[in-house]
Amino acid sequence: MSDPALVAPIEEAPQPAFRARHALLKRLADVVSLPGSRVNAFERAVTGDLLVEMLRLAAPRERQRVAQRLAPLAELPNSLARMLLRDEPPIAGLLLEQCASLSDADLVACAQDTGPEHRFLMAGRRGLTEVVTETLISFNEQGVIECLLKNTTARLSQSGVEHIVALSRQMPVLCGHLLRRPELRPSGAYVMFWWAPAEDRKTILQRFAVSREVMQEVVEDVFAMAAEEGWQDPVSRKALQFIERRQRNRAAIEKSPYESLEHAVTIAGRDGLNRQVAAEIAYLAGIKPLTGAKIMGDVGGEPLAILCKATGMSRVDLQNLWRSVRRPETTADGLVHPDWDRVQVTYEMLAVDRAQTVLRYWNWSLSSALSPELLKAIREGDDVALDEYSTPERAAMMALAENFGR
Repeated sequence: MSDPALVAPIEEAPQPAFRARHALLKRLADVVSLPGSRVNAFERAVTGDLLVEMLRLAAPRERQRVAQRLAPLAELPNSLARMLLRDEPPIAGLLLEQCASLSDADLVACAQDTGPEHRFLMAGRRGLTEVVTETLISFNEQGVIECLLKNTTARLSQSGVEHIVALSRQMPVLCGHLLRRPELRPSGAYVMFWWAPAEDRKTILQRFAVSREVMQEVVEDVFAMAAEEGWQDPVSRKALQFIERRQRNRAAIEKSPYESLEHAVTIAGRDGLNRQVAAEIAYLAGIKPLTGAKIMGDVGGEPLAILCKATGMSRVDLQNLWRSVRRPETTADGLVHPDWDRVQVTYEMLAVDRAQTVLRYWNWSLSSALSPELLKAIREGDDVALDEYSTPERAAMMALAENFGR
């Protein structure tokens, strides 16, 4: 798993040949390698301490030979492991990639005490646990995280995944790698959608735009219960709003100056989109103006297709909405513009129920989860206390941070 660009081979000046030293290093390494039936733990530890003292003054080639000899061991003296793990990357790498006797504590300490080259080598190690991967992720090193995401035997914690989701905003190359990980959940994928490249956006919709059919079946009778209570419980009301089949806000139509959502979109397509019309479209579509602004201001345009499909609008309405934000439909050569083509494909590929899931999660995380404290944290860039916030609140922080100048 070593990257030759990161880990250079050992180069050293010619050293005088000390046959006795070479032989002694080899013999002591052999003693450390003996099975437990031949040498007890104390003898192994003392031999390891002596070997450490010799290796401090040994040439890199000699240390490399010893590391190569010791790497396959199932038991290694702690002092010896600690020294070799902090050696030059080609030497430490022999243990980092091969030695099964290293504990999580050894690996975490090595990651904290060394540099990017060591962490890159560690990221490719088989069977890394969540404790180690969280430590590696915390250094925010793109090459290390890419290597870690490609390591199918490494296990990622949900906090580690969320950290990478946040980093992917500045490192878009991480999006594709993260989408291949089984640990990624819809909450992370939906928020990563906002800055993901076009191909990754397509993957997110294909994989994570899930149906709410099962939820709708199991809570069907709960809607009647909530209605009898006058929808007074805000907790159940928000949850049922996420689950229900209806997307549009019927109450908003009665107060709207427009006859319908389609009418508002048609006017916007003809006259252009302003703040008032955008807010009215959002209300009629059953989402908050903040969510609508995020959708209509998106550079890629796919969220417009999701909005139209989720609310039952037609291809003509999608075209009007596209025109309202002044996006091109054709190129200078008269061909279909690739952005417009991609948005149309997005509209066709999504089922209504799945589009609603994505749209409602965005609305939930980008608006319903916001509080004055959370808005203050977004503006001030408070990443320290992320654990204090819920999943939708963290999603809102990541998705809206760029809107507040971060």
